[in-house]
This record gives sequence, C-alpha cells and structure tokens, in this order.
Amino acid sequence: MDFLSTAEAGLAGLFLASLLAATLLPGGSEAVLAAVVLAHPEQAAAALALATLGNTLGGMSTYALGRLLPQRVGAGDTAMRQLDTLRRHGAPALLLAWAPIIGDALCAAAGWLRLPWLPCLLWMALGKGARYLLVASGVGML
Repeated sequence: MDFLSTAEAGLAGLFLASLLAATLLPGGSEAVLAAVVLAHPEQAAAALALATLGNTLGGMSTYALGRLLPQRVGAGDTAMRQLDTLRRHGAPALLLAWAPIIGDALCAAAGWLRLPWLPCLLWMALGKGARYLLVASGVGML
C-alpha cells in the first residue's frame, strides 16, 4: 500500500510534512501538497487547510524557541539592523515566513523580539496559506 493510497493517509502525511518543513528541519511540503491534491482532488480544500495549519504550527514552534532565548545575547551590526527592521514592521513581516532560508529566521526573531504571538500567528498563517494556495492552483485543482 503506497503512502497516498487513501485520502486520510495522504492528509496525515501532508500535515506532518508541513509541520516539519516549517521547523529547522529541511522538507518540501509543497511537493507533498501537490501529490495529495493530484491523487485526491476532492480533498483539495482539506489539504490546503491542513498544510497551512501544520506549517503555521511549525513556524510558531520556531517563534516559541526564539522567545526562550535571552534578550541580552549580543548580535553583530548587520543582525541588529535586520532585527530593527523586523521590529519596525512588526508581525506583518511574518507574511514572508514561508520563504526559504529567511522564513525560519523571521519566526525565531519575532519570538526573540517578543512580538505579540496572536498577530504573528495570523500573519504567518496568511502568508503560508497564500503560498499553499498558489501551489494547489499550480496543479490545477483550485
């Protein structure tokens, strides 16, 4: 029995892949989303919702890890300028939390800066959901 043989198994795997891809672990949840949507087009909306939820929860786990870091840790001039930019833009900057390389850093920095968690969660989910919507649209299912 292959991984995508049932819609439930595909959706569970998609949630897990999306969650792990948003942590510091590498992963390609977009490919899993595309595969699930192609194999089970009737589950496209559920797949989109679960991918967004999993990836957002993973991003929030990175945010939480950032909050655990003491704020007195020193940073170089470049890092401080980038942190000041994030502080100035606040939670809306987390629309970019989906982006490779910088997304994890944005989530961790938002936590470290003690930005309010609820707006961070909402902006992060909006950005990640938009990315998954584009992926699902790209395979012609939405």
